[in-house]
Amino acid sequence: REECVEGKVGNHDNTPKDHYDTPIQTGISGLFYSYQHLPWLCLHQYVKPMNFQEEVRGHRDLDGFLAQASILLDDKATTLDEVLRRMLTHVTEDGHGSCDMDEVMNTVFTDTGGDEDNVQLLSETIQGVTASATGVRYQQSWLCVLCNVKSLQRRHVCIARLERPQNWGANCCEARYVILILSPPRTKSTKTAIELGRTFATMFSDISFRQKLLDAKTQEEFKQELVHQRHHLSIVNKKPATEKQMIHAETDPRSKKTLKCADFFKVGRGIYEDLRRRLPLYPSDFTDGMYGKDRSLLKYTTTAIFLYIAILLPNIAFGSLNDESTRGEIDVRKVIVGQSIGGVIYSLFAGAPLVIPLTTAPLAIFISVIRGICDDYDLDFPAFYACIGLWNSFFLILGALLNVSLFMKLFKRSVDKQPFSESGFCWMYNQTIFNYFYHGPTLATNNSTRVLLEIKELGSGTSHGAPVVEHVTHVFLPESLVLCTRERPILCLLLMLGTLWLGYALYQLRRSPYLHAKVREVVSDCALPIAVVIFSFIGSFLFLDVELPVFNFHNGKIFRLAQFDKLTGMNCLSAVGLGFLLALLIFIDQNIVISLTHVPEAKLLKGTAFHWDLMLTGFINILMSCLGLPWMHAAFPHSSLHARQLAKVELHVEGGHLYETIVNVKETRITALTANILIGLSVFLLPIPLQWIPKPVLYGLFLYIAATSLDGNQMFDRMLLLLKEQTSYPPTHYIRRVPQKKVHFFTALQILQLIILCAFGMYPLPYIKMIFPFLMILLIPIRTNLLPRVIEAKYLDIMDSQHM
Repeated sequence: REECVEGKVGNHDNTPKDHYDTPIQTGISGLFYSYQHLPWLCLHQYVKPMNFQEEVRGHRDLDGFLAQASILLDDKATTLDEVLRRMLTHVTEDGHGSCDMDEVMNTVFTDTGGDEDNVQLLSETIQGVTASATGVRYQQSWLCVLCNVKSLQRRHVCIARLERPQNWGANCCEARYVILILSPPRTKSTKTAIELGRTFATMFSDISFRQKLLDAKTQEEFKQELVHQRHHLSIVNKKPATEKQMIHAETDPRSKKTLKCADFFKVGRGIYEDLRRRLPLYPSDFTDGMYGKDRSLLKYTTTAIFLYIAILLPNIAFGSLNDESTRGEIDVRKVIVGQSIGGVIYSLFAGAPLVIPLTTAPLAIFISVIRGICDDYDLDFPAFYACIGLWNSFFLILGALLNVSLFMKLFKRSVDKQPFSESGFCWMYNQTIFNYFYHGPTLATNNSTRVLLEIKELGSGTSHGAPVVEHVTHVFLPESLVLCTRERPILCLLLMLGTLWLGYALYQLRRSPYLHAKVREVVSDCALPIAVVIFSFIGSFLFLDVELPVFNFHNGKIFRLAQFDKLTGMNCLSAVGLGFLLALLIFIDQNIVISLTHVPEAKLLKGTAFHWDLMLTGFINILMSCLGLPWMHAAFPHSSLHARQLAKVELHVEGGHLYETIVNVKETRITALTANILIGLSVFLLPIPLQWIPKPVLYGLFLYIAATSLDGNQMFDRMLLLLKEQTSYPPTHYIRRVPQKKVHFFTALQILQLIILCAFGMYPLPYIKMIFPFLMILLIPIRTNLLPRVIEAKYLDIMDSQHM
């Protein structure tokens, strides 16, 4: 039974490395949590000490103890059983609570008293350990005993200092301090017995602190030493940065270095540092995972297929929208060709190859506004569109040279709302189908004379419609008069929700016990293509009698150079403002997407290139503008999902919650390059068979992308906390480090910001949407100046940060 012996101790832990760290290094002290499952089986796990610098719960635990302290000084008991009974009696006498002593003792000991061998086996304990060259050795002078008591309503802590050291076994030969933790079994994840034990065990693991407690004569002196120890553990020790880290911090928008005006006058410094850091790794972007033991050809194949579908279908949706708004100037075919050209260039030369460039909903809205301006002022659309695009590219390239991406230091995670906007976008367009078709049958003509004539013909039996029955109040109209009935919007709704349901169910298959692990992974990676193919078949073949909306196809020239001679000088100058607004939109989206893709938990090792990628986006949009193709920039959540598809993921359970931990990610250019080449070849699939994909399936695709992007979305997780009871809260970093009321208050403020952004983004007037970038920038002073007045800055930084 003895894995509890002194010396080397194995780690039988399957818990996450957030709460339970890797084995401690030589000379470093740590904590071991021991659970006596059976008299012959003792399980250990290394518990991470309480971080008093960041975790607010440690301070609250100590404050609660000091307010109702139960301390026994110089107790003369010699056996552990006697010590624990005196501690329970002391807790009851102090009026801090009452409990059944026999119930507590039966819970504390696996074998209470040891009728045969007089051996006492504690059920749950935390003890200090120290790593040495010969193994992990226990700290013998103190012991933390944990006990979950069903009859308790609140937690209790009692500390006993013995008059003389006692020998209670191989791992506790000179016990001087006993800490008894009593807790109700069902409580919040940060208030469990283990969490409370972490707080006091961390303090007692310091040998100098234990020596000071020996000198305390009264309980007040004892409590004062606890306060001093907390202050000592709360001091932040910052490691000096190396010269390489300091240079990188000057040009990295994600660093915490203070922003200075001089940083923007170092022309080209950011681009130079990006290329200097990223170019040596360029060959590995093509070779990683292609051969050797770490070969991942199957993962690359499924990821390329996923990207192909996830990029192609939004292109069809936005191409159809652009076709309607520009009256054929930018159609589905041009969007697909532009995506292939821009995507191949970006995947070959970008500093962050996992980022996916795409034409997006805000760009489609921007293009529709430009078409309206051209109609109002009788301007040539291709020329004016190209002029705005060139001004936009000029501002992007200028911003890259002047290191403007450093402004992203001011953006926090509260801007992570684009999945909701994208989800609302597709719901908005699906609602137009209902508004147009659902309220009664739609007539093909408004000519009342023709309607009456055909009804009379129907009554005489000359029409091919259904016969008219006499003496009834309802009349069956002939098919030639009915444009659409209610079955179309109902079928559209079912196809959209069905695509979402099947895709998300297959995506979650990797977490289920069904099929082989490799099969589950492949099916999960291909969830989106499977859902699209199945529901396209259902809509296009099983319901042939119901006409579904599909995109239009124009068989004309793909490339058409802009004729700038059709614009006057004033027209070109008027395009400056629109070009700046477009550059502002692309700048914000581009940098936010790169930041969200390279979050710490994604384990991406090759770094970013904010400045170079911004310049590359400017060059790509020059080409798009001159050829009359749609603009593009880094897209969310496609980029994050691309990194997720290439990740090796492990599942673990902590506190009854299932979590996914990314082990590593294959940072390759091959998947994005392959997907964009396949998208270019898809031009030959127009109009058939791509036209067999109904528009509701495309809307279901948007919902699927929005739903899958919510996995790990911190704002969404905090919104769910508002609907959960406290005992179900997951032990996340902000739950551990931030008071609960402040977490909920911050979430409510974010929901309010989201509502305002969505109200402007979905307002029916197109010109209102033009100020959307300014609203995003307005969030900066709100976050940096206004919110710290109502919530402490340190708590805001924790909630805005990623889980590291």
